[in-house]
Amino acid sequence: MSSKLEQLKQFTDVVADTGDIDAIRRFSPQDATTNPSLILKAAQLAQYQPLIQRVISAQSKGPRDAQWLQKTATQLAVEIGAEICKLVPGKVSTEVDARLSFNTEAMIAEGRYIAELYQQKGIAKDRLLIKVASTWEGIQAAAVLEKEGVECNLTLLFSLIQAAACAEAGATLISPFVGRILDWHVARGLAPETAHDDPGVQSVIAIYSYYKQHDYKTVVMGASFRNLGEIEALAGCDRLTISPALLTELSEDTQALPRQLGPDMNFIPHPKLDITESGFRWALNDDAMATEKLAEGIRAFAADQVKLETLLSEWN
Repeated sequence: MSSKLEQLKQFTDVVADTGDIDAIRRFSPQDATTNPSLILKAAQLAQYQPLIQRVISAQSKGPRDAQWLQKTATQLAVEIGAEICKLVPGKVSTEVDARLSFNTEAMIAEGRYIAELYQQKGIAKDRLLIKVASTWEGIQAAAVLEKEGVECNLTLLFSLIQAAACAEAGATLISPFVGRILDWHVARGLAPETAHDDPGVQSVIAIYSYYKQHDYKTVVMGASFRNLGEIEALAGCDRLTISPALLTELSEDTQALPRQLGPDMNFIPHPKLDITESGFRWALNDDAMATEKLAEGIRAFAADQVKLETLLSEWN
């Protein structure tokens, strides 16, 4: 029998959650996603050292101030994304600076800038997803970018209210973070007995059901997995973005992988939510897990952005 990875590809678009070109070449995913943490890791790999040198050499020779560092980090992310584009047939996700997560206009400007950098390298908009945090401000930024033909991936998503708002905004894709939801519950002594009881898995199933029964076209891409069980329980989801370590496990396992999700499944009934800013903010505030994990995720990505900029500032 074929591997679980090959079986999964029959009904789910598999996306590589990495900036490591060697890993992407090995697993032949449809798409690839990056974020500040993954770019930071990639920047420390030997194969990227000439690329970093090229990016820095191409920048202005002025002081390496905050503006220079942010611009150079964005250029590096695009250069890595452009290399990944050579290896995947689909799209590459590139994330805006997490420190802009509560500034709609700044995220719009950064999204346009990233798209422009890709176009300068001959990579069309339809190969790109701009990643923004699923804050109210991020969702509004995505709405504007989508109308301009710049497709978006709404990340750091932990709740149905975030997912519903993203769909109403016309987002191309959302990334609900399965493993981080599990982490929050495990930290409170609420470890699930099975993968199907996993609160992260249940969250994605609820979002998938909500989208299908209300005919939203936004793609659901489960992300941030902690184990194979979570992936197997979501087999059939539109897309799944998976780390190289778990892709390896899937590729080495030849047991049967039954499909769990599909457009004809029995949907979890849920009335259509009326999305307003005040309603969104209250529902998110009322969900302790989603509020805490969203804030924690933004802080972590911002911290890795600073580490990346520090690395660039010290480059000779």
